[in-house]
Amino acid sequence: MKKLKKITPLFLMLLLVGMVALSCNDSDDSGGTSRIKVSMTDAPGDYDAVFIDVVDVKIKSSTDTGESGWVSLSNVTPGIYNLLDLTGGVTVLLADAEVPSGFVGQIRLILGDNNTVVKDGVTYPLNTPSAQQSGLKLQINQTLLPNITYAFLIDFDVNQSIVVQAGGSGNFNLHPVLRITSEAVSGTISGTITNIGVPVMASVTVNGVVVTANTDENGVFVLHGIPDGTYTVTLTPDLTSGLAALTIENVTVVNGQVTALGSISL
Repeated sequence: MKKLKKITPLFLMLLLVGMVALSCNDSDDSGGTSRIKVSMTDAPGDYDAVFIDVVDVKIKSSTDTGESGWVSLSNVTPGIYNLLDLTGGVTVLLADAEVPSGFVGQIRLILGDNNTVVKDGVTYPLNTPSAQQSGLKLQINQTLLPNITYAFLIDFDVNQSIVVQAGGSGNFNLHPVLRITSEAVSGTISGTITNIGVPVMASVTVNGVVVTANTDENGVFVLHGIPDGTYTVTLTPDLTSGLAALTIENVTVVNGQVTALGSISL
């Protein structure tokens, strides 16, 4: 019994520390998620074609330029892209991913080795200086809010980025000149169905496309990626519930904001 009395305070202390740590972790994880879309475009250049080998897109939550802390985005579309196809407002989507909400300091574009330039019908290797081979880093310094979609556009200036070496060697070097812009391009519609235990599908039509979301176990639904505008939200309960569908008209959505419909009874 004496031994048990000596161990109990230590055990209680460890238990208290563990509860505090768990509480902190729960707090850190409660920030929600945001959606990031990374696209690329280009200014025209005096070449037949400029092919860039994109292999990955990464983000970093700090402004530190070191090698630690980089995280690859999910749903990256690697490929060899002709920059001269991306002029006149044309863009290509490189990544579309859900990430933890919060501060994002940098985006990094990782290039492969298959970069080439076509000049007067002749294809030349496009050499990447060693300083750039670890990836092209772009400062964004933006705090992402939960349930918001953010679009980042990388503008690749071909004419300023490609250098022909002197001395008649004909070697082409890639010294990327990039500009990045960002925009919260959509809002979110949320609400809570108070009919306990009734599965409900929320839907809204955006430019002819029906966007849907099902309620969770608490009756909460969230419609992501809804552009600025006024919409009609339709709430369709499970057929077995015997409840009728409900429409909510004149729901206004503002880019970068959440439109909360509050508690709804069917």
